[in-house]
Amino acid sequence: MAIATLIAAGRLDDRLLDRVLAAIAGARFEAWIDEGDAATISLPEEARFDALADVDLIVQNSQPFIRRLLVADMDSTIIGQECIDELADYAGFKPQVAAITDRAMRGELDFAAALKERVALLKGLDEAIIPQCLGERIRVNPGAVTLVRTMRAMGAETILVSGGFTAFVAPIAEQVGFDRFEANFLSVSDGRLTGMTEGRIVDSGMKRDILVEARERLGLSETETMAVGDGANDRLMVEEAGLGIAFRAKPALAAVADARLDHHGLDALLWAQGIPKREWVTG
Repeated sequence: MAIATLIAAGRLDDRLLDRVLAAIAGARFEAWIDEGDAATISLPEEARFDALADVDLIVQNSQPFIRRLLVADMDSTIIGQECIDELADYAGFKPQVAAITDRAMRGELDFAAALKERVALLKGLDEAIIPQCLGERIRVNPGAVTLVRTMRAMGAETILVSGGFTAFVAPIAEQVGFDRFEANFLSVSDGRLTGMTEGRIVDSGMKRDILVEARERLGLSETETMAVGDGANDRLMVEEAGLGIAFRAKPALAAVADARLDHHGLDALLWAQGIPKREWVTG
């Protein structure tokens, strides 16, 4: 039998619970995590089911337990925007850049080549636009702060990884409460963007390598790790993690993730670890 976390915050009454159990042959109720919000159910290993409207179901091979490592993507995961798209708007190129971003996140373009093409369109932009863009456009997604701070309080290491830029990632990592971050560097000369990056590129392979390095350094098993992202550039780290989550994701990632989180904030991943709300650390 597999264990699944059934999440329908504020709506998980007996009627909805019975409907879900009836929709999955062999499923049965196990226990409440938070009554009315989330519960654990068991289901046969071979169980098949269609997506349930407004309900998230996170299936695992064992009883949910607290993960000791969280690696999270930033753009469209921890925050609700794609920073490079918003920055390009100040340069007058948002439609062009956003179209490339979308194709890259769907896995239709090589990430490094797509990044180079988009960054080139930013050449000449005043460096001062970056903090302006951050303040005016970028917002942390619901539940992100609670997820990260609760996991840290319970002893997990938390790492923010991004194919975006340190100028955005550093302040978001601090605001949300991550232990550390990895991202790309925008080249600047005389206060203006050069249209290039500096150093190595944080691509899909780099994100996976960061997870593996942290797991080995901490002496963790694969099952003690969790990764969450939204696009094709997150695929390798999500596949590598013991629990890989596709958050409101593109099909390229949703197809390979262990579970999808489509209807709730990121703090729902605490329920997926069996952690009740009374133990959550809110921002």
